[in-house]
Amino acid sequence: MLYLGVIGYPIKHSVSPAMHNAALQHEGIEGIYLAFEVKPDRLRDAVFGAKALGFRGLNVTIPFKESVVEFVELEGEAAKIKTVNTIDLVEMVGYNTDVYGVKAALSGTELGGKTALVVGAGGAGKAAALALLDMGSTVIVANRTEEKGREAVEMLRRYGECIFWPLSRVEELKGKVDVVVNATPLGMRGFKAEIPVPPSMLDGVELVFDTVYNPMETPLIREAKRRGCKVVYGIEMLVHQGAKAFEIWTGIEPDVEVMKEAALRALRF
Repeated sequence: MLYLGVIGYPIKHSVSPAMHNAALQHEGIEGIYLAFEVKPDRLRDAVFGAKALGFRGLNVTIPFKESVVEFVELEGEAAKIKTVNTIDLVEMVGYNTDVYGVKAALSGTELGGKTALVVGAGGAGKAAALALLDMGSTVIVANRTEEKGREAVEMLRRYGECIFWPLSRVEELKGKVDVVVNATPLGMRGFKAEIPVPPSMLDGVELVFDTVYNPMETPLIREAKRRGCKVVYGIEMLVHQGAKAFEIWTGIEPDVEVMKEAALRALRF
């Protein structure tokens, strides 16, 4: 029996169990994927408790992607941005499949030479910024807390042209960015139903990507469509990062469409 799960706080919005359980069933693997709400002061207990109980792997979501790094050895992109969303509990190795998920979500879009604004300097923000840098974009990271934003940019500058911009002055960037990415929880079910930038900033922007997937039609996505921007939904990142995590745990490349259909069904209920 294969035991997998996701930890976060809160966790009720997650459709990862539906997505991964569909993949397990489709691949004929006897296993189960569960969601666990973990209070921040119990993170270490949760990780090592899952290992002790025989879990093969965990996904990690808000607000633990950065704090969980102290418990695992970092591999690949996780080592670059000190952010983990997937743990192999057998080897105690942490991976970041969000970077892969962002690249897959944005595949088919020419981003070389573009200027991208990433709002948020947490785990999702650093993953989105690294993916965009790898795809040839200049990245501006805007964050409410200046110290955290500057720390993220210092880390990311090793991989491309990346600058920090205070979120309080983000309107000054109007007309100067081609891509806007929301990597904050704003718009997520259970969080404030707001958009992370002034609506007028979206005028003339080519592409808007919201990493939030629940609800699928976030306030930012609605506003971007209204202003004629191309949009990319957070569900695309979710499914592809999940498929890569599944492959890490099982050695099997799952059917992405099976996972996506299960996620979409879960979002409808």
